[in-house]
Amino acid sequence: MPVPTPAPTTTSATTPTRLNDRLVAALNRVPKAVPVLGVLLFITLGAVVPTYGWIFTALVALFLVWMFVLSLARLTRIEKLMRIAVILFVSAIALIQSRPRG
Repeated sequence: MPVPTPAPTTTSATTPTRLNDRLVAALNRVPKAVPVLGVLLFITLGAVVPTYGWIFTALVALFLVWMFVLSLARLTRIEKLMRIAVILFVSAIALIQSRPRG
């Protein structure tokens, strides 16, 4: 009597299935300087663009939070504190930019 074989699955062990895994895989395919230059570009746009520049700065803050969450398990306490300080600093800049005076 033949043994029934399980149906083949469409995803393999190397294919990322979650959106987060796919984004990390895409980020790993680009040169290492691209994310750094992207953050620099968005911070510069946040400083230069009037009225809506804070959106670029807020996007940088969200990217930094995402990177922090991804690396949380491997960081020491002081590294976590340093990253939190940078995230708070960039978030404060975005908040200040979103509330212009006069």
